[in-house]
Amino acid sequence: MERQLMTRITINPEICHGKPTIRNTRYTVDLILDLLSAGMSENEIIEDYPAIEIKDIKACLAFASQLSKVKTVQRIAV
Repeated sequence: MERQLMTRITINPEICHGKPTIRNTRYTVDLILDLLSAGMSENEIIEDYPAIEIKDIKACLAFASQLSKVKTVQRIAV
């Protein structure tokens, strides 16, 4: 299921400077994640952005989950 969802996330240098987007639209993954973290529900996002589907939101979460799976984290001295 996650693999199918991930096909909804596209990276195209011609769209939004190559940022990950939903189905080659100008809706970026980080926009959806920001809306969710601000407390918007999936239904509220879909109401505000009718081109977005529930599977697109799930795909953004799956994408973020994959990015967070790192082997090690090292502190950078400032």
